Amino acid sequence: MKFRQVFCAQDYATAQAAMLAARAAGADDDDISLIARADIEMERLPNERLDTSTDMVPSALRGAGLGAALGIFGALIALLIPAVDMNFAGACLVVFVGAMVGAWSAALVGSTVPNHVRRKFEREIDAGNILVVVDDQREHEAQVREAVRHAGAKPLPFHDASVLS
Repeated sequence: MKFRQVFCAQDYATAQAAMLAARAAGADDDDISLIARADIEMERLPNERLDTSTDMVPSALRGAGLGAALGIFGALIALLIPAVDMNFAGACLVVFVGAMVGAWSAALVGSTVPNHVRRKFEREIDAGNILVVVDDQREHEAQVREAVRHAGAKPLPFHDASVLS
């Protein structure tokens, strides 16, 4: 499992230095991304570094759970009504369909929602700062944090596993 660290750089030169420092501290190149205001991303940042992820996968998982719960509720009600001829296989099908519809509809909504990092640090992004996001193994966390801080980027308070990222 990887853990996400977020750093704030005042400009692109500092962000580049932070990326180099993170790589030197053991972070894999593919696990380093940048987030910035749209105009900065278009003008200055390389496309392969941009983090354009949305909240789609976490939303789909939440929707699947909620849909399955509603499916269980619906199946239980159907099992209790004598006029409805529902067996166990039918109840399982209702739960499955509920989970799939919940996942699908929540994923559609989640695809329009910015990711958690972008939402949490919206103020820094709007101020023109560039966020350097590093997803790395726990054993490199302290070395990466210290190296990136030494390169001039400020660590931001974000501690989260990045399993779904």
